[in-house]
Amino acid sequence: MIQSIRGFKDILPGETGVWQKIEKTAVSLFEDFGFCEIRLPVLEHTELFSRSIGKDTDIVEKEMYTFADRKGDFITMRPEATASIVRAYIQHRLYAVDPVQKLYTIGPMFRRERPQKGRYRQFSQINAEVLGVDSPLVDAELIFMLAELFRRLLVSDVSVHLNSLGCPKCRPGFTKALQRFLAKVTTQLCADCQKRKDKNPLRVLDCKVLACREAVADAPAMIDHLCAECEAHFATVKNSLNNLKVKFEIDRRLVRGLDYYTRTTFEIQTGSLGAQSAVAGGGRYDGLIESLGGPAQPAIGFAIGFDRLAEIVAAGNNNAAGGIDLFIAALGEKAKTAALEWSCALSIYGIKTETDYSDKGLKGLMKRADRLGAGHVLIAGDKELDEGVAILRDMSTKEQVSLKIEGIIDTLKSKLTAK
Repeated sequence: MIQSIRGFKDILPGETGVWQKIEKTAVSLFEDFGFCEIRLPVLEHTELFSRSIGKDTDIVEKEMYTFADRKGDFITMRPEATASIVRAYIQHRLYAVDPVQKLYTIGPMFRRERPQKGRYRQFSQINAEVLGVDSPLVDAELIFMLAELFRRLLVSDVSVHLNSLGCPKCRPGFTKALQRFLAKVTTQLCADCQKRKDKNPLRVLDCKVLACREAVADAPAMIDHLCAECEAHFATVKNSLNNLKVKFEIDRRLVRGLDYYTRTTFEIQTGSLGAQSAVAGGGRYDGLIESLGGPAQPAIGFAIGFDRLAEIVAAGNNNAAGGIDLFIAALGEKAKTAALEWSCALSIYGIKTETDYSDKGLKGLMKRADRLGAGHVLIAGDKELDEGVAILRDMSTKEQVSLKIEGIIDTLKSKLTAK
């Protein structure tokens, strides 16, 4: 028996209702905030990610699915969406139409990391990005919108973690202070972090190895080394979130796992998924557009782990899939033919209708109606058709009424849409 590849997951019919609910909620909210959808290719040139994410990150060094095509060009299955959105912004000169672009995308990403609860090698993300705006008010608006999404999905066990990573003006001073600290604890670091401490010391703060996390517990924090401009920017973000009634906590160790972040950085964390607590995160990447060959435009965005969010929503008993409106229990060949016509007519009208064309008896058909979560069952056999009647059963009250076959579509429309 051929099975799915490790770390790749089927989303089965019983689960897709939750996914659809999340997607519809997100799309509705984002578009209310003025965002437009962008759809991106799954494959990109490897250089896009090595230049944007950072060569010394775990994603680029260990996790990307990269291979050479027939011409020998290296291509990568996208591990995240921000770099692709920026590439599209530059390639299609969206900045020439309007430098300010508010874009969202939903789709699969790929990283070869250890599969665990809520984390897969093919995983889905919901991304929202604002390009061309440097105001800290946009930072607060984006975090507010993200928090509102969780509120609409009835996910309450979440907290907003906030930090600032400064800018190219204040980062060098912090980097030197961090390197001096790391030199004292080198022997306590894992092999990867011993390499990173000189090339990219900020990555050491993002290491998930317990020994490394303990070693850097007293390390300098970027928030203590901000220049005046970054400090003012961060203060406005905090004040704005307070005004918007968004609760948050300052997380001095929050750096995220990508090199392009600057200034505001944030995560939505939850206690519902064990050690992997982050379900969404993002921040500013003011230098990324220019570094990839575009104009000097600021930007900010976030990504939501769709798989993780779906597990949380499903665990909260949010029944997104629901049931069907009507199941037609057809007994006999003439009844099956009539059921086909009725089912198609009602479905086109917007009434969720199912039937069963097998030779099951009434007991078996009623069991199937229960499994489908039918609100009503229309029982019709060849005998009933000859008599010109069918029986409509309300599955919640168990009440039954007789309906005339003549004009039954209009009768069902009236009864089922009135509920």
